[in-house]
Amino acid sequence: MRALLVPIAMMMVAVPATAAPVAPAPAQVPAETAIRQAMEASATAWNAGDLARFMAVYADDAVFVTPKGLLRGKEAIATKYRPSFRGVGNARGALTFAFLEMRRIDPRHAMLFARWTLTGPSTTESGMTTLVFERRGTAWQIIADHSS
Repeated sequence: MRALLVPIAMMMVAVPATAAPVAPAPAQVPAETAIRQAMEASATAWNAGDLARFMAVYADDAVFVTPKGLLRGKEAIATKYRPSFRGVGNARGALTFAFLEMRRIDPRHAMLFARWTLTGPSTTESGMTTLVFERRGTAWQIIADHSS
């Protein structure tokens, strides 16, 4: 048995000097940073009147809670928002978010608690939102939205 272990141990120690070092994997953007960036991009799109870019943060199978029930799917959610988009700005006002708390659920899921504010020409609306995000590929997307 010892005769077998010595050559194996020597092979493990004898690493060629020309062996290329293993490059570290690229650092992944922390969830909180990526989600904040996605939400800020979404608000920028809202303010520019760009529905497609506003909706980019939503997963195709997202669920949106409304007072009347659930909207299922990105297209149904977009249909709800479409009337206020007019190409240059949004009829409901300028959108901003105040990020209150982020909770990691697991490596692929996070929950964001935030306050949204719409500032229009004569009124300001504000409310709370709870968003559940799922990491899909390299992007964090909303899979559940409860805004009131």
